[in-house]
Amino acid sequence: AVAMSSTCPGLYCGRIIINESIEGECGVCPRGQRADMQKICQKCTGSPELYDWLYLGFMAMLPLVLHWFFIEWYSGKKSSSALFQHITGLFECTAAAIVTLLLNDPVGQLSIRSCEVKMLSDWYTMLYNPSPDYITTLHCTQEAVFPLYTIVLIYYAFCLVFMMLLRPLLVKKIACGLGKTDRFKSIYAALYFFPILTVLQAVGGGLLYYAFPYIILVLSLVTLAVYMSASEIQSFKNLVAKKKRLVVLFSHWLLHAYGIISISRLDKLGQDLPLLALVPGPALFYLLTARFTEPNRILSEGGNGH
Repeated sequence: AVAMSSTCPGLYCGRIIINESIEGECGVCPRGQRADMQKICQKCTGSPELYDWLYLGFMAMLPLVLHWFFIEWYSGKKSSSALFQHITGLFECTAAAIVTLLLNDPVGQLSIRSCEVKMLSDWYTMLYNPSPDYITTLHCTQEAVFPLYTIVLIYYAFCLVFMMLLRPLLVKKIACGLGKTDRFKSIYAALYFFPILTVLQAVGGGLLYYAFPYIILVLSLVTLAVYMSASEIQSFKNLVAKKKRLVVLFSHWLLHAYGIISISRLDKLGQDLPLLALVPGPALFYLLTARFTEPNRILSEGGNGH
C-alpha cells in the first residue's frame, strides 16, 4: 500500500520503490532521485532546460576567465607565450567539461538527466531535515537539483587535474622572458581561486543559479568601462588601433548577449531577440561621452573658473 504523505515529514524525505513496491522507512532518496508530491522517491529522468545549461555554462566560464586574466596579468609585455597559455587554458577547461559530461549519468553521452529546480530550498536540503518528535532528526539531505550541484564541483576537479598535467610543462618550455618565479605565477593563482570557486559553489550555488544573469551583466559592464578607461580609449580610432582591444570588446559583447539571453530565457523569440540589439549600447555610450568626462579637461575648466 502507498503510504500517505502525512506519514513522511519534511520537504525532501521519501520512500524507495523496489520491484514496483514501496519499501523501507521514510528517509533520504538515493542520488539521482527525489521525493515527489506523494513522498515517493522517483528517478530524475528529465533534461536540463535552457536556463540550466546557461547556468552550467556560466560556472564553466569562471575558471577559464580567471585563467586568462592571471595569464595576461603576469605575462604582460615580458613574454610572447601568453597566447599559447590562453589556448592551453581553453583546452584544459574544454577537456574537463567533456570528460565531466561523459562520466555523468548517462555515462558515455554528452547529455545529462536532471531533476527540475523548483525553488531555492532545493539547493539547501541540509537545512530542511525534519524533527517529527522534536527529539530525533530525520536526515534527508540529498541533491534535489541533481546533478547541477555536484557536476560543477566535478568539473572544477578535472580542470585542476588537467592544469597540473599540462600547464607546467608548457610554461617551462615556452615562457621565455619571464623569471623562474614569474613564469609559474598564473598556476599559483589557479591554486588559490579553484578552492574559492569550490566553496562558492558549495555555499552559494543556489543563489548563483538565480542571480548569475545579473552578475554577468554588471561585471561585464564594469570591467569594460575599467578596461577602456585604463587603456585611454576615447574614440573609435583609439579602439581599432590595436587588435587586442577589439578582441576584448567583442568578448564583452558576447558576455552581454549571454546575460541578456539568460534573463529573457528566449521564452518569446519575437520579443526577446530584439533585446540583443542593446549589446553594443554601453560601449557606444562610453565612446560618445568619454570626451566630456576626461579628468584633465574637468580640472582645466575648474582652474579657469568655468
